Amino acid sequence: MPPLSMLRRWATRPVPQPGSIALVGAGPGAADLLTLRALRHLQQADVIFYDRLVDPAILGLARPKASRVFVGKEVGANDWPQERINAVIVAAALQGQRVVRLKSGDPGIFGRATEELEAARAAGIAVEIVPGITAASAACASLGRSLTERGATDRLMLATATCRPGDPDPDWAQMLRPGTTLALYMGVRKVAAFTAGLRRAGVPMDLEVTIVSSASTAAERSTVTTLAALPGVMQKGAMPSPSIIFIRWSKQHRAAGAVLKLVGRAV
Repeated sequence: MPPLSMLRRWATRPVPQPGSIALVGAGPGAADLLTLRALRHLQQADVIFYDRLVDPAILGLARPKASRVFVGKEVGANDWPQERINAVIVAAALQGQRVVRLKSGDPGIFGRATEELEAARAAGIAVEIVPGITAASAACASLGRSLTERGATDRLMLATATCRPGDPDPDWAQMLRPGTTLALYMGVRKVAAFTAGLRRAGVPMDLEVTIVSSASTAAERSTVTTLAALPGVMQKGAMPSPSIIFIRWSKQHRAAGAVLKLVGRAV
């Protein structure tokens, strides 16, 4: 048993004040697309928990003394399930550390930010989201295209093709309709399923599809195909993950279809 004097010192030792947690968007890959606010948090952090897709150049901008902890997820691997990530970032903040949870893209877009926000708030820890440039914006910028186009696509839909196990399939008929650009995240392994779902929903299979892999990085690649040909293109493995898939259904495409129907009726 420790001596009484040691117990007294422990009893009077100040309890660490809780630190803070910032869920920081690292952007799509290129370090120079990082926001100034994200950079400030990196340069003030005591510990950084970072994802698989975060570019090492971004970690190089952090405070030199900051600890760097990899908590990335791989498909089929559960070394870092979400519950464990929640626990370690909260534990670090409770020790008084300034924690950065560094996520690729934007934390609020398919980044599981809600679970981490709830864990921090339940522990009484100050938490904030620092938005980042999402892959859809970066990919279109690299292509020199706009996500929307006046008179052609006035609706932008961001969706994921990978839901939680047991969740129902997305309502594809609502996802994609005339005047829409659909940006699909985490869709490489789900191409056959969502293409079949769109076909069943009555979506024209000759719509233009653009796939961009590793947007904004030196490894960026892109290709253009049609919705009907998309499964075959992806089976060849030409566009690896991470890729974002754009499906564009312009208003003009709908008008062309309507004209053909009217001509058929007139005949």
